[in-house]
Amino acid sequence: MADPDWTLWRSFLAVLRTGSLSQAAKQLALTQPTLGRHISLLETSLGAVLFTRSNDGLRPTEAALSLRDQAETMAAAADLLTRIASGEAESMEGLIRLTTSEFMGVAVLPPLLAAFRVRHPKIDIDLVMSDRNLDLLRGDADLAVRNVAPAQEALLVRKIGESPVRLFAHRDYAVRHGLPKSLGALQSHALIGRDDYARRVPAFAGLTLRFGFASMSDVALLAALRAGMGIGACQQGVANADPSLLPVLPEVTIVQLPVWMAMHEDRRGLRRLRLLFDHLAEGLKAYLAGSN
Repeated sequence: MADPDWTLWRSFLAVLRTGSLSQAAKQLALTQPTLGRHISLLETSLGAVLFTRSNDGLRPTEAALSLRDQAETMAAAADLLTRIASGEAESMEGLIRLTTSEFMGVAVLPPLLAAFRVRHPKIDIDLVMSDRNLDLLRGDADLAVRNVAPAQEALLVRKIGESPVRLFAHRDYAVRHGLPKSLGALQSHALIGRDDYARRVPAFAGLTLRFGFASMSDVALLAALRAGMGIGACQQGVANADPSLLPVLPEVTIVQLPVWMAMHEDRRGLRRLRLLFDHLAEGLKAYLAGSN
């Protein structure tokens, strides 16, 4: 058997995603024996074993995993064809799932998304904030704003620019403790951040820094900075919008944080996704332009 049709690939992808024949059959509204036959036919066609049984369900083989990205691309293309056929491609309403980091989702994107909703009130946005990169090929999200370059193929990727991260302190902290005049003077101040991050900053090499407040959450670190708990790093653009934050050693740039946008290339045919992609790209460029 050559050239297995999409039905077999769809069944393969459902089993790969769920790890279970019964769950995949339920998802596709098929019987379990039918789904099992689909997998057997595909294995015969490819001449490869795709799944092995284990105590916790079906485990994909290396052959199955090597096919995953292309199968996800086929699924996205099939979904897009259905949407185009139904007229959804040019629709100005519907849901967009946007993923970004916790910090970007709280401190940077809200005004841009608010402006978009004013222009397009029938387009709904589901914002997924996570420092884990969701899989666009698998359909976990429609659009992504990230601080690392997406590594997957079949993505439409654009680097928007870089956001400088520098040191700041709240006015109340400056009144109580003053501000350091040199990097060495930082050692006598309470800092906000994480020691593991500080060790990777070349400017801090050889310094013994005391972190009075630490957290794994970048949003919590920003809240501590705004509460006057110490000196901390912040994106320049966010600090510029907060008059209570004062620059500390402004000549020192902790890092240039890249900003990337990505979406599945097969979904650029959906007008509402293009609209949000272009809107965010324009808004983020303006945000970064005011950060230098």
